[in-house]
Amino acid sequence: MASNRIGRINEELQRELAELLREVKDPRVQSAMVSLTGVQATPDLRYAKVRFSVLQEEKAKDVLKGLKSASGWLRRELGSRLQLRYTPELVFEADDSLRYGAHMSELLAKLGTQKEEET
Repeated sequence: MASNRIGRINEELQRELAELLREVKDPRVQSAMVSLTGVQATPDLRYAKVRFSVLQEEKAKDVLKGLKSASGWLRRELGSRLQLRYTPELVFEADDSLRYGAHMSELLAKLGTQKEEET
């Protein structure tokens, strides 16, 4: 039952953070297309791992620095918007699962064309 609650809190954190990212004034975050791919809070709600992806991979490090810089403001805004006993400390992490998925699709397509050529 507690895991269901954590799941709902994760979804709510992700929704609120996505809205707040539009208001971040750091140029490193504003200049890139940032999308949140997931939020995973610890059961005691002290920490939340926030995964994000960036359209331009070369800007990911700058965006990470910008998000870390804005994490205090984001945490304060989350605390005022959500009714939680503890507002989790945000830990940002670049998510490369989209690139990995595209790479796997590419490999599978190559295997398919090789198999057709062999038969």
